[in-house]
Amino acid sequence: MSQRAKDGRPLEEVVSLAVKYTMAAQRALPRAGPGAKPKVPDWVLAAMVTVSVFLRKKSKNAQFSWWCDHLDDFQRWFPGQPFPGRSTFYDRYRRIWMLFQKAIELQGQDAVSKGWANAEVVAIDKSLIAGRGRPWGPGDRRRKHVPRRVDRDTTWSYSKHDGWVQGYSFETVVTAASKGTCWPLSASCDTASRSEQKSCLSKFESLPQQTTHVLADAGYDSNAVAEAVEYKDDGCRTGRHFLCPEVPRPHAKNSRQTKSRQSHERQRHRRRRDQRRTYFQSEIGRELYARRKTTAEPFNSHLKMLFDLDDRVWHWGLDNNRSMVLGAIFAYQTLLTFNHRHRRQNRCIKCILDRL
Repeated sequence: MSQRAKDGRPLEEVVSLAVKYTMAAQRALPRAGPGAKPKVPDWVLAAMVTVSVFLRKKSKNAQFSWWCDHLDDFQRWFPGQPFPGRSTFYDRYRRIWMLFQKAIELQGQDAVSKGWANAEVVAIDKSLIAGRGRPWGPGDRRRKHVPRRVDRDTTWSYSKHDGWVQGYSFETVVTAASKGTCWPLSASCDTASRSEQKSCLSKFESLPQQTTHVLADAGYDSNAVAEAVEYKDDGCRTGRHFLCPEVPRPHAKNSRQTKSRQSHERQRHRRRRDQRRTYFQSEIGRELYARRKTTAEPFNSHLKMLFDLDDRVWHWGLDNNRSMVLGAIFAYQTLLTFNHRHRRQNRCIKCILDRL
């Protein structure tokens, strides 16, 4: 008898959704290269981690122990699949973050195609999460002195919301409709100091075809970022607008006074920047950009609250936390899918998570 039938918990159906998208992600990212394929497929490990994230088991030992105590559930959810050993679970945990990244993208595309998510306007944002262990200051880093209990993968970064943080970051592209559910469409996780102007570029390649506007904060103010959204490689327009406040540049006025000495390429970048500024300051530009405060920023806070990431990450090391954080975003998506299949709203997510 399923857990849902016994006590009314929706875990059975949620796991089936997680299996569906992790299997699809593995088909999209098949293993390549020499050597035999592993006996336990990557999608099984990804689904196991997703369940552990749902249940908020915060260490790999707690996660593996829970599965050891629920072998009947494993056999029912993953029929015919071998149960991984402890060393296999620990080692493969660090590698499945790429599968989660693809699964998030696929589930987001599915939500858009079914009309659950309106992706005409999307917002991109980066959020910081403190790492575990003691602080590792810049002085010690320069001297290559590593204090005890320091996570060597952590780096420092600053945000207006969090201040200076030593740890990790995650970046998400979410829908920014005027009404309805805020859906994550793609995501990544990296060290705190990873430049958002570089990490965002790969996400723009997978934007839904219906997307017409991309909203971002001033940290993304870059000609390269904006033109990746608005222009194709051949210089033709994509039909999209990049809405982002400008970072003040004290020498910009002097640069415009010497326009005659600038290259044609530089002048073209400036003309495009002037067009973006005019559109951003227009009535429709200001109205659309206001959606960012009601979508991307609340989503980051909600995600951290749901999966106990307000204080710090769950694990030590970048790859461990990549798998966990991306697994949490994928779990959030899966709960949204569950809700929409039952015609419920976003506000029910925490209730369902508490019932799992």
